[in-house]
Amino acid sequence: MSLQRHTAYNLIGQALPLVVSLLTIPVYLRLIGETRFGVLALIWLFFGYLGLFDLGIGQATARQLAQMTGKPKSEHAKVLWTALSLSLGLGLAGALAAQPLGAWFFTQHSSIEVGLRVELLAALPWATALVPATTLAGVLSGSFQARNAFGELNLIGASVSVLALLAPLAVAMTIGIQLPGLVAAVVAVRLLVLVPMLLRCGTHYLAGSSVSVDGQYAWQLLRFGGWTTVSGIVGPLMTVADRFAIGAQLGAKSISYYVIPFQMTERTTLLSSALNQALFPRFARSTSDAERHQLAMFGLRTLGVWLSPLMAAGLLLSAPFLAWWISPELAVQSADVMQVLCFAFWLNSLAIVPFTKLIASGRPDLVAKSHMVELLPYLAALYIALQAWGLVGAAAVFTARVAIDFLLLSYLAGTLLSTLRLLAIPAVLMAAILALVMRTKLSSTSQWPFGLVLLLALLAWSLIQRITANRGVNHDAHARSN
Repeated sequence: MSLQRHTAYNLIGQALPLVVSLLTIPVYLRLIGETRFGVLALIWLFFGYLGLFDLGIGQATARQLAQMTGKPKSEHAKVLWTALSLSLGLGLAGALAAQPLGAWFFTQHSSIEVGLRVELLAALPWATALVPATTLAGVLSGSFQARNAFGELNLIGASVSVLALLAPLAVAMTIGIQLPGLVAAVVAVRLLVLVPMLLRCGTHYLAGSSVSVDGQYAWQLLRFGGWTTVSGIVGPLMTVADRFAIGAQLGAKSISYYVIPFQMTERTTLLSSALNQALFPRFARSTSDAERHQLAMFGLRTLGVWLSPLMAAGLLLSAPFLAWWISPELAVQSADVMQVLCFAFWLNSLAIVPFTKLIASGRPDLVAKSHMVELLPYLAALYIALQAWGLVGAAAVFTARVAIDFLLLSYLAGTLLSTLRLLAIPAVLMAAILALVMRTKLSSTSQWPFGLVLLLALLAWSLIQRITANRGVNHDAHARSN
């Protein structure tokens, strides 16, 4: 099945950088220290957020091209030239805004020591080039997705992600650990990757066609991207606000205690991201609500079956893993945070399915409106929780926000009741494991059997779901043959 093959390509493309990051983060911490690592993480967050200057053109391009099956190649080329022109202009505007915005934010709203602040401000001019690189890469990636060229896309994407992890490490080992050099190394990689992407898009879409920017296509892309941009502003803000708030209230070192478990648990969304990249063009091409619902439930069942046992094991093993991977001292500071975030990203992975269904079905406005409703309550709760419970409080509020988002998006996508029926059992078991590890910290060997029993129950549920799904597939195939 092409959907499974495309998901596998996406999964491999995202898993390779995860493995490399597991190997390199301890080296980074030894070479540049926890505080400088925390500041570097803030830089990536800030400029990653400025990817909102894409204005949703990348996703709009993927959807537009996916719906143009059967149209002349010249029309495909016209859409892509239009999208590239828009993204370049928007990216350059973002780069011009990034320098003063970054200088204002990092001097006024973060607790960074004077020496590192000087380095950070010197690195900003380099980092501004990330904005147009990101907007152009979004459009080019969208064009790959539209033609289901996931093998090529992930070969390029995995290569650049690995190089972006290794390049600053090489600079730190050979030249020095100052932030400008580390940032410049990543920027060079991000710009370099545009070359093979442009060459392949030239082969797929642009060969034999002249440069042409179409006003009607530009309006269609911007109209779809408008609501996507609102969601692109508010959604990432809610994802990164916790780390910015921690930096402002608790200092840069505390960011490392939070961002390391956050990055590790966030990486578990690679399966959901891989699956939903493959589902997006299917949703976009479908004209039947029943087919879209079937695709959504396929996605949720697949993620529930594979991710539930994985995240349950992550809950149980967070503390020993951090102690082995980094140090026992970090485990003391970060284990509780990682346990809460394991539950959060289990929910977040599942929420990507109704999110993708709504976007691909042409309703980005519903996603944006739900995020706008969530924003202010989340920021208020985050402030209170940080004051009262520190890093664990921030993780708990993030988890609550993700759960509400999942339920709301499922309702808007028309899949809520089916989702609740499907996931009620694993949700209860996951919550029970979280309560167990938070209450006992599994410090007593007598508590491990309870955790293992709950994990085995999740594995049994997953096995039953797989058997049921396989029977359904075989039944459908038999019915078609008759």
